[in-house]
Amino acid sequence: MTLRRNAERLVALCLIAVALGGCISLLPKTKPASLFRFGQPATAPVERVEAAPRVGVFRTAGAFQRGSSADRLMTVTGDTVAYVAETRWVAPAILLWDEAVLAAFDTAGGPARLVSRGEPASADLLLRLDVRTFEARYDRGAKAAPEVVVRVRGAITRGKDHGLVNERIFEAHERAGDNRVSAIVPAYDRAVGKVLSEIVAWTNDLASAG
Repeated sequence: MTLRRNAERLVALCLIAVALGGCISLLPKTKPASLFRFGQPATAPVERVEAAPRVGVFRTAGAFQRGSSADRLMTVTGDTVAYVAETRWVAPAILLWDEAVLAAFDTAGGPARLVSRGEPASADLLLRLDVRTFEARYDRGAKAAPEVVVRVRGAITRGKDHGLVNERIFEAHERAGDNRVSAIVPAYDRAVGKVLSEIVAWTNDLASAG
């Protein structure tokens, strides 16, 4: 009886193993996501004239459109929100945006100098950037090339008393060349570049005005 029971158990274990093996083989195979980034400067850093006084600008934490802040590319068609399949930013969009802001100020030159947290340099101005819109809009139909919209609210306050110096809305619309990821991503890059160039120029103007 003992041999029979052992044999039955062995057969049962084999059947379970075969069943599990079948389940594993039936799992769907997913394609690896293509990774992209935005906000990388295309030009070399501008040589600065050190005779001009520098103005320390500390960038405070800002908000970022919730649906777009992660690593997925958000699209909007009417009232419907969706994400581009098998496509990711190489890092969360909110982190790529932070890197793009730093790169824009580093390459532009001018009196405004971003002060990092923990840096001993004092900050004369505080800069807050809230990314209100960061999405691709299918405003001409689901099969047509979408328009990338980047909308940012900027506010600059004084470092001493936090009094408001100026605030402004920056907005860029860039139509993708085609309804393909390889064409949509460059539209994001152009829109981000346009908005950041305006933000840097605005900040430099206010820093120069004292």
